[in-house]
Amino acid sequence: MPSILLVCTANICRSPTAESVLRKVVEEAGLAHDVEVASAGTHDYQTGMPASPPAVALAKLRGYEIAGHAARRVQPGDFDRHDMILAMDQANLAHLIAMAPTRSRPKIELLLDYSERFPGQEVPDPYGGSERDYLRAFEMIEDGCRGVAGRLARERPAP
Repeated sequence: MPSILLVCTANICRSPTAESVLRKVVEEAGLAHDVEVASAGTHDYQTGMPASPPAVALAKLRGYEIAGHAARRVQPGDFDRHDMILAMDQANLAHLIAMAPTRSRPKIELLLDYSERFPGQEVPDPYGGSERDYLRAFEMIEDGCRGVAGRLARERPAP
């Protein structure tokens, strides 16, 4: 079963949003029992804290649930446990590569490497920003997650 870790800085906005979105997208693609999804942060600023209220509210409006989330930091074991480690931006990518054992570095990518509408871009951190900032990040995350789910569907072993 493929396992995907979505990573941002503090694990309270972008990565829990991406975790929720990817869970729903893989469920809609009929892959829910075939994929494990988790999220974490590169820093421990908010460890144990819930997702940011604006992220929770926007997720709920769009049909996703992140209200029960508790932030956590990437742990050394995550690099062996997960098959794909998807960062929200270049700073997160650089932190992950610096933290990862050499053998795990090839599985670290940007989420938007899978995006159709935003390839090559970063998901901007909306923390402390406006509703519009959260909406922009959310749209980018949804697009990237649809791309990841498409890849998983194409690579799914035949029954």
